[in-house]
Amino acid sequence: MNAPVSPADSLRAALAGLLDGLPPKAASQAVERLIANYRGRTPTDAPVLRDRSDVVAYAAYRMPATFEAVCSALEAFAETVPAWVPDSHVDIGGGTGAATWAVNAVWAGERPVTVLDWAEPALALGREIAARNPELKGAEWRRSRIGAALTVESTDLVTVSYVLGELTETDRAAVVDAAGGAARSVVIVEPGTPGGHARVIEARDRLVRAGFRIAAPCPHSAACPIVPGEDWCHFSARVSRSSLHRQVKGGSLAYEDEKFSYVAAVRGPEAAPAPSRVVRRPQIRKGQVLLDLCETEPSLLRRTTVTKRHGPLYRAARDADWGDAWPPAGERDPE
Repeated sequence: MNAPVSPADSLRAALAGLLDGLPPKAASQAVERLIANYRGRTPTDAPVLRDRSDVVAYAAYRMPATFEAVCSALEAFAETVPAWVPDSHVDIGGGTGAATWAVNAVWAGERPVTVLDWAEPALALGREIAARNPELKGAEWRRSRIGAALTVESTDLVTVSYVLGELTETDRAAVVDAAGGAARSVVIVEPGTPGGHARVIEARDRLVRAGFRIAAPCPHSAACPIVPGEDWCHFSARVSRSSLHRQVKGGSLAYEDEKFSYVAAVRGPEAAPAPSRVVRRPQIRKGQVLLDLCETEPSLLRRTTVTKRHGPLYRAARDADWGDAWPPAGERDPE
């Protein structure tokens, strides 16, 4: 009997043939334009993806990284609501559907899924790619302007990934309000840059004011202790790069690290946020591990040192990763 194929492997297989028939020069030019837009600071009031060449280049260039970043955020969220599985999902600005694949990877099974985007070529390609996943075949791909006029039907989960940076301040607020008004749970993912973090915090504050509780990554719903302009909260996801991905991105390594910022907020399922979270890559030194933590009470950032004398906790600290909850279940953090 063949082993079941994971959503990640299915997605890679679906992406593998996308550039067939697309001239390499056209793909490269589309990627260059998309990179310039992705790194730019000017919000747009028009779809970024204009035609199939743009969309194919985008899918090859961005889908693997977006998928892994959203998966990482959803996995951290899922740990806080272990008994909960979303019955329905709406992806705002979902483009070619990376977040729908990520939701399916974290919570397997069929459910009503709606992808909203204003670029018809992206929706068409997303539908084409999703046909490779039996649990996503029933997804609805709906053209919708992402901004002040957005309406979202009631749902268990709304995802908004790598979208807010494309919008004006007014449209960002409207999108977050629409998501919060329709969903029991909202997960927002942005690039792991100071600007991306600022947009996440802006959305986080709006959701808290609307009655949501923060489930991840923050261990609390109080104000973020990071001083704006001095630092920013972000995490990292390892992305395996196929030969197609390396071709489009012009790289040679078999992997890359995608930096992202995120927030998961709930008003429906009861969530148990982490006691604290590792917010920097752990520093492993001889006989000790330094962990930078965002704490619960009071809301603050703290560095803790775990040494060999802490026994099992030291071994857990050596295995801890950036973004993990801390301490492990059943363990006490050293003072």
